[in-house]
Amino acid sequence: MKGSSTLAIKPISNIERFLKSEATAGLMLMAAAAMALAVANSPLASSYAAFVDLPLTVGAGPFALSKTVLHWVNDGLMAAFFFLVGLEIKREAVAGELSTRAKAALPVLAATAGMAVPAAVYAIFNWGSPDVRGWAIPTATDIAFALGIMALLGRRVPVSLKIFLTALAVIDDLGAVVIIAIFYTADLSAPALIASALCMMALAVLNRRGVRNSAAYVLLGLMLWVAVLKSGIHPALAGVVTALAVPASTADAGESPLTALERALHPWVAFLILPLFAFCNAGVAAGEITLGALTHPVTLGIGIGLFAGKQLGVLGVTWLAHATGWVRLPAGVTVWQYYGVVLLTGVGFTMSLFIGGLAFADPEHLAEVKIGVLAGSLLSGISGYVVLRLSCRLPPTADHRPGVIE
Repeated sequence: MKGSSTLAIKPISNIERFLKSEATAGLMLMAAAAMALAVANSPLASSYAAFVDLPLTVGAGPFALSKTVLHWVNDGLMAAFFFLVGLEIKREAVAGELSTRAKAALPVLAATAGMAVPAAVYAIFNWGSPDVRGWAIPTATDIAFALGIMALLGRRVPVSLKIFLTALAVIDDLGAVVIIAIFYTADLSAPALIASALCMMALAVLNRRGVRNSAAYVLLGLMLWVAVLKSGIHPALAGVVTALAVPASTADAGESPLTALERALHPWVAFLILPLFAFCNAGVAAGEITLGALTHPVTLGIGIGLFAGKQLGVLGVTWLAHATGWVRLPAGVTVWQYYGVVLLTGVGFTMSLFIGGLAFADPEHLAEVKIGVLAGSLLSGISGYVVLRLSCRLPPTADHRPGVIE
């Protein structure tokens, strides 16, 4: 889709400020996950279960939607997360790290292989079983969580590595949305699909006519979300499609609608929606962590897929592409520093839990999903932190306060 006037686009701020906000969000995500685990193993465990299963109804009559708190968070509030993902994808494609072939080559290849190999690892563990439907769970990287871990290292990690990881995670998110739309779709409703198509056509018309009123896109996006939800396709697609219609161009020296929406939405998603998602989805009771659960093919496929599969995929394609001269490593980094970031791609928390909830509905499998995601992400995060800590030296002028990214 085309916007009006020039193709120039201003980032939401300088790259350092963006990375710092993502890192802070990652630390909050860790805190919310830790809180969920603590509450799920405390005297408040029954209250925690009652809270996530509490039914809520919005609307009235034929327009009413009734879902539990957990489903409202996962299907409703997370639509804003996917809308933000769509905005980030478009920004990177128009004027960011995916805007040219040279910039996009390494993150695109790394993300593609980093999704394919973990999926294959999971499929090997669950081949011939209905549980193979969870193959997509270990494919995504959680950028906020990964940058949160990097924040603990302060200025030791080169900015070029943080930018590479961000670009890779953006492509991961795009791949995850496509997977959700194609492979995790229920029975389809023809009237709702027609309504969805009409909403998308209306968004395209707004974009082609150069309409710059953000409220118009948000209103149509909400209508699209309801239509897609009723159609049987997961509403995550509605957020991304709406975002891709938002103009990224600037007609004057002001801010584009895309960057304005991204700047306004990012704090709500990073500091409210994602921590709430983590709190509602990460609670695993100690009683669920049995030997059978730890050695179940679903748990092993997810955990090993995240930790080993991500490494094999990203490193394998990097070596091949670098050896043939297709790509070069990010500027100013060593092989060990790159390996540390590759380890962090195995932190798949948010999207992995999200896809796990789509693939499995029964509590037993959901417990295995949570254990596998938490184990694989924790192992990847700790390993990546250690390797980066040992391979990245603190610059002489760096701020020694922990968690500072400047």
